[in-house]
Amino acid sequence: MSCSSTCCLPPNPIIPIHPHRLPLNRRSLLFLSTTLPLFTPLSASAAAPPTPDTTITDRVFLDFSFCPSFFLNRTLGEADLSLCAESEPLGRVVLGLYGNLVPITVSNFKSMCNGSSGSTYKGTLVHKIFPGQFFVAGRQGRRDKGEVRPPAELIRNTETVESKAFLLEHSRPGVVSLCLSENDDDDSLKLSPNYHNVEFLVTTGPGPCPQLDSKNIVFGSVLQGMDVVTAIASIPTYKPGERVRQYNDFAEFIGDERAKSARAIWDKPLKTLYISDCGEVKVAKPTLSPTLP
Repeated sequence: MSCSSTCCLPPNPIIPIHPHRLPLNRRSLLFLSTTLPLFTPLSASAAAPPTPDTTITDRVFLDFSFCPSFFLNRTLGEADLSLCAESEPLGRVVLGLYGNLVPITVSNFKSMCNGSSGSTYKGTLVHKIFPGQFFVAGRQGRRDKGEVRPPAELIRNTETVESKAFLLEHSRPGVVSLCLSENDDDDSLKLSPNYHNVEFLVTTGPGPCPQLDSKNIVFGSVLQGMDVVTAIASIPTYKPGERVRQYNDFAEFIGDERAKSARAIWDKPLKTLYISDCGEVKVAKPTLSPTLP
């Protein structure tokens, strides 16, 4: 039995061709190399944002003290914490300020420390302490309540709407920032066309406070006196019970304005801690090397 030549030949091998892959030779490779753009890795300067300038241009000091008798013996409308007769010194904290990064915020803070703003932090309370996180001072209001007199001679702070002012993070203890998200000044003050925010916070550690990042303006750091900052963080504060918190949450839910007023005493220190003195530290060479990464 014979077969034809066509049926006896072995079948032609089928070479699979990928639908998206074309056969390349030397000529096509040369063509592609001259026509396709070259892909180079992004440079470090293009990939990373510019490093904030944390050069310390100015230094200020804050002295902290206790006044155990202030809220017991004061005469309403006349008392002034700076005149406390039974003051118990706690210690001094020296702050380095980043004047190149946020010059308006630093200028206003210095004015509040040296009194050139028409107001001062001297004789005002540290009114909130959040253990393991930060403490807050500089709340505006009535002087006889240990609050800051609203300053009249400060520069309008336009840095509160500039993205570069929010680049630094609250990454370690001793970070100083202008309170924006944590500000608790009365709404009646904030609505004034002459309102200037001067409330500030200092992180106490031991860890970072990422919940503050991108919401508050970091403008300095503690250079000396971290032991004082740690001592402030250890002061007992008022903590409401769970049932009180639940009632407050419900009151806020139904729109009761008294809920916010009731929360004003939460996290207040149980000792009268205040800024007994403050001012600028004069140095021969005020510009120091950066201290924050």
